[in-house]
Amino acid sequence: MLTVEVNGKSLIVREISDQWGEDCYTFLSRPEMMRWVEERFPKDKYEGTEEEWEAMMQAFREV
Repeated sequence: MLTVEVNGKSLIVREISDQWGEDCYTFLSRPEMMRWVEERFPKDKYEGTEEEWEAMMQAFREV
């Protein structure tokens, strides 16, 4: 599960997993966050459908 929190000028992304617990990433800009998202979830290696990947990317863009 991923959550994004806007805290003033920073964006805080929390990635919660049953296996690994919680990882927290702080970004100072939306472009920086989007670079991380594209590297973390590359389209060619995403395990879901292309529609799911597109929906996830759109959700990040709307933050």
